[in-house]
Amino acid sequence: MPYITYPTTLVLQAIADGVRYGFDIADRTGLRTGTVYPALRRLETHGFVRSSWESEKRARREQRPARRYYEITKAGASTLAAAVKRFENLGRLGTRHA
Repeated sequence: MPYITYPTTLVLQAIADGVRYGFDIADRTGLRTGTVYPALRRLETHGFVRSSWESEKRARREQRPARRYYEITKAGASTLAAAVKRFENLGRLGTRHA
């Protein structure tokens, strides 16, 4: 299993909590988008999240660019559990995610 960093763990936790797209993930985690989007690409490459684009029609109706929505996979949930445990042991994440 690949090692994931603390910021990447925060991104994965946000997705597991139901936050679905990049800017909302950045808002939830307090991370900059320059950290969030590369983390999302790595998570998807490893199969820990999957993504899909919303319809252009909906985005146009709401007068904004289309959003790419993310969801955690089974492998991502396992990786998240291991990462949370590792960071809890370091005192960096609370137990609410366990």
